[in-house]
Amino acid sequence: MFDIGLQELVLIFVIALLVFGPKNLPQLGRSMGRAMREFRRASDEFRSTIETNLQMNEPDPPPVTTTTAETATTPSPLTAAEALPDSVLDPLAPSDGVAVVEPPPGEPYLAQRGGRLFHGRDCGWVRKIPEAERVYFKQVSEAKDAGFMTCPSCEPWEPA
Repeated sequence: MFDIGLQELVLIFVIALLVFGPKNLPQLGRSMGRAMREFRRASDEFRSTIETNLQMNEPDPPPVTTTTAETATTPSPLTAAEALPDSVLDPLAPSDGVAVVEPPPGEPYLAQRGGRLFHGRDCGWVRKIPEAERVYFKQVSEAKDAGFMTCPSCEPWEPA
């Protein structure tokens, strides 16, 4: 680790024995061991938190390439929107038996177990949270009472 040989280690041990004395040396060794163990545990926890939040170990998705033939046959979003009936585009318009598109069911706010932030359902970070790790909330106050803070990206809030 520090490239210390046997002779240097013996010299350090003799100096420590002279400075601290034979009574305090075992206690000093125990406290040094505990401090190193706690430091190692804290650094491992910090590293795993960073890797989990940034998803550093996952490979990047392959770039999407489109050919000119695909772009020519794919309808534009504007033409697809023009093809929809008015009742789907305007939910307040009277419907003629056509189902109105509604937001997906479920709680409007969610967080990751063991995380610190909670998000709105439409936040980009939500898709990175595995379903098994999700905790759902009906109100912002429930999430804050559980100890979560608002996501700085989506800043979820409730209308008054």
